[in-house]
Amino acid sequence: MALEWLRRDNELKDHAILGEEHFGKNAPSVMYERRLITDPQGNPVPGLYAAWIWLNNPAQYNSYTTAMAKAVIAGFQRASSDRAVVATVFTAVGDKAFCTGGNTAEYSAYYSRRPNEYGEYMDIFNAMVDGILNCKKPVICRVNGMRVAGGQEIGMATDLTVSSDLAIYGQAGPKHGSAPDGGSTDFLPWFLSIEDAMYNCVSCETWSAYKMKAKGLVTKVVPVLRKDGRWVRNPLVKTGSYVEDGEIVYGEPESAEALKQGKALMAECTTDFALLDGAVNELVWKFTNLFPHCLIKSIDGIRAKKKFFWDQMKLANRHWLAANMNHEAWLGFNAFDAKKVTGKDVIDFVRYRQLVAEGAVFDERFAEQVLAKPKS
Repeated sequence: MALEWLRRDNELKDHAILGEEHFGKNAPSVMYERRLITDPQGNPVPGLYAAWIWLNNPAQYNSYTTAMAKAVIAGFQRASSDRAVVATVFTAVGDKAFCTGGNTAEYSAYYSRRPNEYGEYMDIFNAMVDGILNCKKPVICRVNGMRVAGGQEIGMATDLTVSSDLAIYGQAGPKHGSAPDGGSTDFLPWFLSIEDAMYNCVSCETWSAYKMKAKGLVTKVVPVLRKDGRWVRNPLVKTGSYVEDGEIVYGEPESAEALKQGKALMAECTTDFALLDGAVNELVWKFTNLFPHCLIKSIDGIRAKKKFFWDQMKLANRHWLAANMNHEAWLGFNAFDAKKVTGKDVIDFVRYRQLVAEGAVFDERFAEQVLAKPKS
């Protein structure tokens, strides 16, 4: 050949920046694994993988600690740079929660009233969201349970969501001393109508997976309960205005009696994620049969719309969130963390507003008047 004289280095390079030290199997941690891709008949495809990134803190509803946030960054960078990985699956251990956000015990015990420290933490959090948005593989959020607060924010940074029909979605910031500025104020208006985005952002209500499917926040919802070998749809949601697989579902709460009956039915069921994993594998197989560079260019073209507002606001939000650790977050996170002692996870909002109206100084005396007292 005419170009035989050109030098070629054929030894493949490892482009992962962060090592295995970030991952672990003991909670709280993040687990990283490569799973062989399977075809629709269940046959493994040699040499091709899906990267699964697991939040592993089920005892605290998979809330992420500082160390876990670092590990998520490491996981997405590793998946992004792995030439054998077709897609990334972001999920969590257990059947109760995908993620409920930052670890409030860590927030209250360490970060509250240390705004510089929390600012440093927010740099890590922002890098975590950036790591998801910049992953050069499609990212599927496998929602195994509640996805709220910061969990909702990192979930919306992914590309597609496949959800258990027991999952709930929502924000909690204004109720617990913060604002959902880790992505929700940027991402929600892209998914929902502006009014739904506003209400979901500030009401601190949680909405069912079916309701979020109807409103466009998630891609697919599947049942995970089984009884006597049959799949059972979430019995805590009622029929409404959305049709899936020939059945009408929606997601508003039923009557008190229906809720009681629904909970009794749930107690008779077992949890099985076979349909959820099947839906994930179906998406991964679809990605496998597309040109990889055309695929990621298409994905990045859509991501760019989310990233535009995220990039506009993330630093300003970082500074506000840090400063707020000296103010309402100090009260809110400590109130939440003290629930076992006081029996309440929120402050006395009426008294708080009365003190503000009186022009009271925000000090220890102020805090004593709005935080719940320990139970006798």
